[in-house]
Amino acid sequence: MEQTVEYAPATGVLSGIWLLVAIPLASAAILLLLGKRADRWGHWLGVLAVAASFVLGLTFFINLGSLDAAQRSAELNLFDFIDVGGLKVDFGLLFDPLSGVFVLLITGVGSLIHLYAVGYMEHDPGRRRFFGYFNLFVAAMLLLVLGDNYVLLYFGWEGVGLASYLLISFWYTKPSAATAGKKAFLMNRVGDAGLAIAVFLMFVQLGTVDYAGVFNGVAAMSSGTVLAMGLLLLLGACGKSGQFPLQAWLPDAMEGPTPVSALIHAATMVTAGVYLIARSNPIFTANETLQLIVVAVGALTLLIGCVIGSAKDDIKRVLAWSTVSQIGYMFLGVGLGGAAYALAIVHLLAHGFFKANMFLGAGSVMHGMHDQVDIRRFGALSTKMRITWLTFATGWLAIIGIPPLSGFFSKEPIIAAAFEREETWQAWTFGMAALIGAGLTAFYMTRLFVLTFHGPARWTEENEHPHESPAIMTIPLILLAIGSIGAGWVMSTTVPDWLTPVFGAEEAEAHGVLSHTVITVLSILVTLLGAGLAWSLFRKGTALEPEPAGFVVTAARRNLYTDAFNEAVFERPGIYLTRALVYLEGRGIDGLVNGLAAAVGGGSARLRRLQTGFVRSYALSMLTGAMLVVGAFLAIQLGWFA
Repeated sequence: MEQTVEYAPATGVLSGIWLLVAIPLASAAILLLLGKRADRWGHWLGVLAVAASFVLGLTFFINLGSLDAAQRSAELNLFDFIDVGGLKVDFGLLFDPLSGVFVLLITGVGSLIHLYAVGYMEHDPGRRRFFGYFNLFVAAMLLLVLGDNYVLLYFGWEGVGLASYLLISFWYTKPSAATAGKKAFLMNRVGDAGLAIAVFLMFVQLGTVDYAGVFNGVAAMSSGTVLAMGLLLLLGACGKSGQFPLQAWLPDAMEGPTPVSALIHAATMVTAGVYLIARSNPIFTANETLQLIVVAVGALTLLIGCVIGSAKDDIKRVLAWSTVSQIGYMFLGVGLGGAAYALAIVHLLAHGFFKANMFLGAGSVMHGMHDQVDIRRFGALSTKMRITWLTFATGWLAIIGIPPLSGFFSKEPIIAAAFEREETWQAWTFGMAALIGAGLTAFYMTRLFVLTFHGPARWTEENEHPHESPAIMTIPLILLAIGSIGAGWVMSTTVPDWLTPVFGAEEAEAHGVLSHTVITVLSILVTLLGAGLAWSLFRKGTALEPEPAGFVVTAARRNLYTDAFNEAVFERPGIYLTRALVYLEGRGIDGLVNGLAAAVGGGSARLRRLQTGFVRSYALSMLTGAMLVVGAFLAIQLGWFA
């Protein structure tokens, strides 16, 4: 029997959930509209706005927890947003267990990233504008996770896309940054189109776009319609979360300032796709084929991210490809369905801590090394940047899944769940993909850590004196390191129960092709094997320039030729089509119009020459006309035309 989805109205303290979006949005408006008058204090306003949203979010979260599990939600309708014909959309917000944990992640980790950015952007003349965009990004992301219908979700979705474009291309005078911003914007438009069409389909099929109305109407739709709707939603999720085949924009987004990389790749934008699938769980659960496709996308993407990340030398790009891979694990979890929905959210939350920790740590290294990003030019930094080294080490151990750090408690259960698929071939295929991904993650993250902080110094001449970052940058690192250590265990024991009202009660424990204990042992073994291999290969440093390599390494350095594929299949044909259309428009449509105008003009010019102004010319014309008339009359009378 299908369970009816209902949300309780917001009352008491929870009726103020609109402030979560309003505060950072108002701060963004002030920072962007006041201009240079806010230069001296604007950055602190940006930090306080997000911190205030975190405090409010925590208050609402505690109040939500005090409610009965069956009524653990708060829906607030502010006003009519769209009322056209049969389409009625309220501007309504929903604060439930799922949106609650996202609010805490976005505002909590976001606050630390904002604080870090105060020091990181200290000498940038556009710091006030940067914090305006930062606040706009947070406001849009909060609207995305708090909207109670798909139209508001889409509204926040587009706001996140706009703000990410502004932040990625913040240093727009650099051609690479401007190009990266355009690439992110255009590739996201592909996914956005899929999400928009899915929303249209919901209205056509169900007459509503509200979460409750859509979820309660899923059972009435045909399996084909559910599959089409789910695939369109998945396309949108792949675009925003950098999953195959729309992953190419995400590593290029590293052209933005490092705090942008941390915010986009840890706590906000890349998690939007996971949120979309998790929120739409009644749609995805209703079709097994749809779930299989999501699992396949996640498994393939996590392996792609691991392989490419192993061959990169840019510290931020290695972390970017690791994000692609880790989001793949989350897609694997939400695709598996059932209890794995909650496991994916646990990994998402844990990832927010350790990935933000490492991105900010990378920024700290760059700060002390004159913006150097090549890990081949680092080494021996553990004694020069001890706080950065220790905090980065916690993120490294967490992401590779060493117990008892957070990554072990969040990633290992997803690997175990993959081995519990009912179909044996699926269990082995996706389980082994997740297990191999764990080993590869350990390899390339250990390579990154060792080449950055250990081995001989390989510094360039301008980096002879590396230094630790100021306290305003290291304090967020320390706090995020604490989360990287303990957040995984805390969340793995609490979050699944907390999310029960959203995903339903946990099903009976499934029996996989391997026992959970065996999977745990294998996971730790492949992790130690990958980390040990990287340590043995790179503990003494590496070559300072790329060396000849085999096919696999060469392909990984070139992003497995995905960029070349996109260029050959989409970009070049698009350019040729554009040129053909320009030619057709210029020579065809415009040519026809201009040719007609020229013919009329030319004919008029020739006729005008007959008007000479001489009487003898007019008399001759009249005589010629008269003779033609008389000649024609005689020809008719003589029967020449009979």
